[in-house]
This record gives sequence, structure tokens and C-alpha cells, in this order.
Amino acid sequence: MANTEAATLPTPSLATPSSGGLLVALSSTSAESLSATLATLAEAFSGQSVLVISPDDLPQDEALGSNLTFLPPSDTAVTAGSWLLTPPELLGAFRQMALHGATAGLVLGPEAHSLAPAVLRSLADSVLSGGADLGVPDYQLGPREGLFNSALLYPLSRSLYNAQPRYPLALDLALSRRAADRLSAAVHKTSTVANGIFWPVAEAAIAGLRVEQVEAGTRTLPPPSVSDLNTLLAQIGGSLFADIEAKAAFWQRSRPNQPALTDTRVATETDEPADVQALIEDFRVANTNLREIWSLVLPPQSLFGLKKLSLLDAPDFRMPAALWARMVYDFVLAFRLRTLNRGHLLGALTPLYLAWVASHLLVLDSGIPPEQHVEETAAAFESEKPYFVSRWRWPDRFNP
Repeated sequence: MANTEAATLPTPSLATPSSGGLLVALSSTSAESLSATLATLAEAFSGQSVLVISPDDLPQDEALGSNLTFLPPSDTAVTAGSWLLTPPELLGAFRQMALHGATAGLVLGPEAHSLAPAVLRSLADSVLSGGADLGVPDYQLGPREGLFNSALLYPLSRSLYNAQPRYPLALDLALSRRAADRLSAAVHKTSTVANGIFWPVAEAAIAGLRVEQVEAGTRTLPPPSVSDLNTLLAQIGGSLFADIEAKAAFWQRSRPNQPALTDTRVATETDEPADVQALIEDFRVANTNLREIWSLVLPPQSLFGLKKLSLLDAPDFRMPAALWARMVYDFVLAFRLRTLNRGHLLGALTPLYLAWVASHLLVLDSGIPPEQHVEETAAAFESEKPYFVSRWRWPDRFNP
């Protein structure tokens, strides 16, 4: 395969500013992963000249491909060991696109070598010839993978920004020059970056850019920089909630919902099934211990729904999609109002998320396709959006 074949080639010369073409920005990664990614790029864009920038030392004796021309590393700092695309990485790519007059850009996260050459080509083509400003991959994950995305990131992005990409915080992006210019300006706004995370799909919605989703198949996901679930959810959830607060003027305006994209993914299995009973027991304990904190955030109707849920036996444990949507919206509002310390607030959301996970896994065990349940969850967020807008505008009127 092209990813593993090696040949001794002369050290490639560095590029000088030019006009047009494709620029690829790579994230910091291992030498082995970098070599494989470069080989994949050479195969994906065979016969086409591509500019490549990487924060890591480029290998000297690998099959780099004569169609790849290398840029000096960006002077924008890259967070070592990052598992997401960071604002500095994105900003460095945007600057290089402007400097070299690139027509389109690919920004690839860690472990990008696991993407097939055809996927990289399709991502680039979405902006080079497909008319899109932002190309976002639709990864083929297992039914028990990426559940925080399925429970919160995707439903909130779809309901508030009318954005359809299944992974609004994707590890890889394709950008037109126009998108790079608009997103570069957005990165500079401190209100758009929280916890070191930038939300390109939301920014594209604000800017009126055309976003296209591209089937990406399977991808190796780099492990998060932290292993503690509370810390991880606080980092991502806190950033998302802050971004929603900053963009309130946009999502409060009424817009017709876009039809959901047709799901063409094939279900895959996982070798690590979760202990659903343990998740349910953790939720029941939290329902007792966190009741007072939840009462500061949730209205009585939601608290009553949680009490009913805590009394269900495992086979019947199902969190209603509307209840989950309203609770998430209530937590976003509490984040804005600083009803309590934001760290404590997001920690109090964790057991509710785990209850959703338990419900989701039981739905899968019942034979319902995983994407059907995810789409039902997203549809509930769309249906409950008027509730969120009302609470946002008049929080005292709905004060629990």
C-alpha cells in the first residue's frame, strides 16, 4: 500500500509564496504517523501539487511524494499532544493559506493517517469543485463511540445553528479561501474561543458559509488529553455553552429547520460494552445527593421526570428525549446566569449525561438502530428550542 512503501528521495525544497492550489496543515503527531499521513496525501493528490505545513520535523528518507512541497513550520504555537484542532493550529493554517494564495486548505488532526486517500480527496473536492466553503467529515464510529457528541454537540449544533454535520467538532476540516478569511477573523475574537476550543461549524453558520458533510469512513481517534470524565465534559461542555452564550443574537432568530441528512453509515460493533446497570446506579445515587443542586437549575417538572426515571428497573430505563433536551437547555441557561459555580454546574450535568448514555445503550440492545435514537434526540432539541428561547429571554418568568 502507498502508506507503507518507502523510497529514498532527495530532501524536498521549501516552498516559496505562490498562487492557487491546495494547502494542507498537519497537527503535531508521532514520526510514524506523520510519514504515513504524507504517503496518504501523496496518493490522494497524485499528479496535483500540494503545499504541506507541519509543526513536526519532516522525515528525510520516506516516500514523501514528488507532488508534495513543504512550507516552513508556522510561527504560531501548537499545543503539544493536543487531541483536538486548536485555535493556534487553525490560525496558522489560515495565515499560510493567505500568504501562499491557496484556493483551498485541509487542516488534519492527529492520527490523520487513518483516513483513506479517497476521503482526503473528497474533503478537498468539497471546496475545490463542490462549491462548499467548509467540508466536515462524517466519521464511521461504533454505536458506543462518540456518545457525548451524539447526546449534546450534534443536537445543540443542529437545533441552534441549523447545522447538519454529525460531528461539529471534527478533527479534520476542508476550507475555501473565503472560509479561512472569515474564520481567521473569528479566532481573534476572545468570545469565540473558550477552554482552548474553537467551533468552526457554528462560526460558518454565523457567517452564512456553505457547509458540506463528507463521508469519511473509519478513523483512529487520538485519546483525550485528560482521562477524568468530569474534567473532559467540563472542558468541552463549558466551551460549547460559552460559545452558545456568545452567539445568542444569532440562534434566537427563527429559522426553518433543515431536513436531516440521510445516514449511509454501516453499524459497527465494539468489544467494550458499558456496564449499564452501574450507570443507572450512579444516576440513582446522584438523584439523591444532587437533588438540591439540580433544583437550582431545573424546574419542578424536570425534577419530577428524573424521580420517575430513577424508579424504573433497568429493562425499562429510558430517558425521554424531550426531558433530556430541556435539561440541557436549562444547564446552558444556568451557565449563562452563573446560578452556581460553573465547574460545579458542569459536574452536576455529568450523571444526567450518563443516564442518557444508559438509556441509549438499552435502546440499542432493544434492536433500534443507534442513529435512529440519535436523530430522535436531535429532533427533540429542535422541538424544545422555543422553550429554551423563552427561558433565555425571560429567565425570571420560568424561575424554578
